[in-house]
Amino acid sequence: MISVRLKDADATYRFGTALGEAAVPGLVFAVEGNLGSGKTTLAQGVARGLSVPLDHYVNSPTFAILLTHPGRLQFHHMDLYRLGCLDEAYGIGLDEVIGSDGVSFIEWPSQVPDLIPQDVVSIRLDYAGDQRQVFLAASGSRSSSFLARCAYLNTFS
Repeated sequence: MISVRLKDADATYRFGTALGEAAVPGLVFAVEGNLGSGKTTLAQGVARGLSVPLDHYVNSPTFAILLTHPGRLQFHHMDLYRLGCLDEAYGIGLDEVIGSDGVSFIEWPSQVPDLIPQDVVSIRLDYAGDQRQVFLAASGSRSSSFLARCAYLNTFS
């Protein structure tokens, strides 16, 4: 597990950029945190690290549920907050995107836990004021290898 304290939104963005730069095909981030905890800021940083072009604005896909952006690897940004069941997720094809050749960034994975693969980097964002505490944990070989390569991030500020 990696735990990092980030002093502000800019640090959250830069931390996300470092994650995106280290990302490999098929990587899945399952991201939890209260409203305002920095999930979208982190996603924007990951997109930057994946070289998503600046003209592809990354915002939370609350109503679209899935937005895919081109980059070094495709960035599949999902917000499951509004989904009520696994059938809805299958109906819009999320199961075909998650774990594909791109990188999946899933906000509110607890809404449809059966959709989330076993090999995943779980991220929890907590905040107090402008500061955020980020916790990353891996389950599976791909995500464990990713976190091992990112061990230096525990000194990030």
